[in-house]
Amino acid sequence: MAQISRRDVAAMIDHTLLAPEATPADVTALVDEARELGVLAICVSPSMLPVRAPGLVVATVAGFPSGKHHSLVKAAEARLAVDQGAAEVDMVIDVGAARAGDYNAVLADIVAVREAMGDTALLKVILESAALDDKAIVETCRAAELAGANFVKTSTGFHPAGGASAHAVKLMADTVGGRLGVKASGGIRTAAQAAEMIAAGATRLGLSRSREVLEGFPV
Repeated sequence: MAQISRRDVAAMIDHTLLAPEATPADVTALVDEARELGVLAICVSPSMLPVRAPGLVVATVAGFPSGKHHSLVKAAEARLAVDQGAAEVDMVIDVGAARAGDYNAVLADIVAVREAMGDTALLKVILESAALDDKAIVETCRAAELAGANFVKTSTGFHPAGGASAHAVKLMADTVGGRLGVKASGGIRTAAQAAEMIAAGATRLGLSRSREVLEGFPV
């Protein structure tokens, strides 16, 4: 792969702050740093909305981090987030349903959120790929596409099974075939890791250490 520039990588980054102890001051600092780094978006917890961040995409999460919320709760959370200015929502599937092979349940879960959000905001579907086998990853990506999602995403970054892997990203990218975006998130802390994810097919990166990662790319 040709060497990618710092600006190109920045344009793929969701600069993320989802720590439960985050304060409003932390969110303000996140926005300031995002502007300084030239990233695409910030991603914050829904309770921190609305966030004033002109020039940045504002993203949030739903059903986070376990995915074990009722679909109607995820749907209401996503709808409220959009009403409060979120342009993107990253929802967590019921990972247990995917592990059990109940892909109809996975589909219904995503459809509920998609319909509640409307068509103006982007929907990213978090698989928690480290907790799934290859078949479940593929079938969940197919369900996400069928449900009208815009992205599939590897991980919350909170699951003990781990975060993003190049293998999962490639499998997801091959499955969606460019029709959906692929967001790699969870455990990406270096430029080398980010480059590996991009080479595998990631079109978006979820990073909490954006500055450290970007410093490893050429200006």
